[in-house]
Amino acid sequence: MFKVYTIEHFDRELKKLLKKYPSVAADLRKLGESLAENPFQGKQLGKDCYKVRMAISSKSQGKSGGARVIICVKISAEVVTLLSIYDKSAQSDIADKVLIQLLKNSGLL
Repeated sequence: MFKVYTIEHFDRELKKLLKKYPSVAADLRKLGESLAENPFQGKQLGKDCYKVRMAISSKSQGKSGGARVIICVKISAEVVTLLSIYDKSAQSDIADKVLIQLLKNSGLL
């Protein structure tokens, strides 16, 4: 069972999404439980990072129109770190530069 943590950047982005979509809290809780059991979900981005699709209940569009959560999985420590979350309709992808900077700032790289 992996432990799931967030970084400050993730918390700031989550706060913005919660204002727009209050159901994100419950949706993220479900995703966190799922990641604790099986952290290797979503599309691999390299550097132990994955992009996971998450449905936003209040949008009623399923996973494809929901949010994207960027995670970093450290197998040796059994830790999943949530790095970033964004609404797919507002942002299509995360740049490699941004991903590397998030990893450096959080001490994961």
